[in-house]
Amino acid sequence: TIAVAPPAMTYYFAHFCNEHADKTFLVSGDERLTFAEVFALAQQTARALVDGCGVKQGDRVGIAMRNSPSWIALYMGILMAGGVATLLNGWWQTAELAGAIHDVDCHMVFADAPRAQRLDEATGLGAEVMAIDDRLPLAEALAPLFARGGSATTMLPMLRGDDNATILFTSGSTGQSKGALSTHQAVCQATFNYLANAVMMLNLTTEDGIAPTGQPCTLLNVPLFHVTAEVPVFLQSFAMGRKLVLMPKWDAEEAMRLIEKEKIT
Repeated sequence: TIAVAPPAMTYYFAHFCNEHADKTFLVSGDERLTFAEVFALAQQTARALVDGCGVKQGDRVGIAMRNSPSWIALYMGILMAGGVATLLNGWWQTAELAGAIHDVDCHMVFADAPRAQRLDEATGLGAEVMAIDDRLPLAEALAPLFARGGSATTMLPMLRGDDNATILFTSGSTGQSKGALSTHQAVCQATFNYLANAVMMLNLTTEDGIAPTGQPCTLLNVPLFHVTAEVPVFLQSFAMGRKLVLMPKWDAEEAMRLIEKEKIT
């Protein structure tokens, strides 16, 4: 394990969003958000979950959405509220979504319009579904959640490494997909192991006289519910001060336009 890693992801978010406060973190269409702006809205999300939705430490809260700033702020907010971010496969249909939600006993689920419609068709779901219009700017998209409650005085839990943080789902190649539980320590250590590799590559390129200049930037073109997008792309970006450029759906020409416009590294 990496000894200097924080005990929980909540401390990781707070530290690096402060370190890179004014840098652009998310680009989605015409919306551009700094690390500080995303962190503030994630905090507001966490407080609304605790005071407005009754989320308690260890409650599983599902995200059934395509890649968007809303997905990212909800993930952060769920962890900051002490919940377990449950990353539901966006390609699943009604029965698969309902089966996974039932299996892991979700307290509530946030869904964009297509996933909300699929969940409307499920019977006996046992979880509250809140529809989020992720086509809106982030603060507007999350306004229905913020209206539920929460304020600056809302107490958020102090988390430890052995507290549960996430559930991701296996590919289901040998049967029904299963929810895999990870602690804060596990997610944090995974993130720092990727960072160790990134620092090593930076040192090597610096020694070779070809160190990168400017803000690192990634085109986020894999789904956030998959560990590849979650850990080495999304979570590693906080420490690197890296900009994430989001695409709601893959399009090769649009990708090339964004690579040039946003100086994707």
